[in-house]
Amino acid sequence: MPHTRLPRFGVAVLAMLALVGCSTGRDAVSLGGDFEFVSPGGQTDLFYDPAESRGAIGDLSGPSLHDSRPIHLRDFAGKVLVINVWGSWCGPCRTETPQLESVFDETEPLGVAFLGIDVRDSRSAATDFVTDRKVRYDSIFDPSMRSLIALGKGYPTSVVPTTLVLDRQHRVAAVFLRALLSEDLEPVVQRLARET
Repeated sequence: MPHTRLPRFGVAVLAMLALVGCSTGRDAVSLGGDFEFVSPGGQTDLFYDPAESRGAIGDLSGPSLHDSRPIHLRDFAGKVLVINVWGSWCGPCRTETPQLESVFDETEPLGVAFLGIDVRDSRSAATDFVTDRKVRYDSIFDPSMRSLIALGKGYPTSVVPTTLVLDRQHRVAAVFLRALLSEDLEPVVQRLARET
């Protein structure tokens, strides 16, 4: 019996390493302008510059955590958009949330919007989480993680929290595969808000 489990485990480990360690070039943009996630050398902070090298995510959409109305990427047209993937069960998300809220408060007047994507959660747990932490921006309620498909080919859905920062054309300018402090995120968002 142990003999049959080892190959399956080995295949799973190799698949995870291939996801984290593969690279198709300096940037992570596939042909056609669609964003394709690549983490060269397992990097956790990825930046896509110059702006012309950035790829766009797909048609992100899903129901609002607050009132179940549909939320679409197009609702944020012309805004820098910070997308944070989180769950109430995620310890680092608890630490990160007040930091994100602080950046939101500072940058909202600059034309910056925030959108959460709550994954693998119950609606009541997620609602309690945002109420307790006084989160003002909305989240897509996505317990099945279906909306994450729009974040790009190869996007690591098992990594929570993650944060994507989109420029005003909704091209991916930065990806963070870790919990953030306000000093990590705010300079990136401020710079994108100044881009023309």
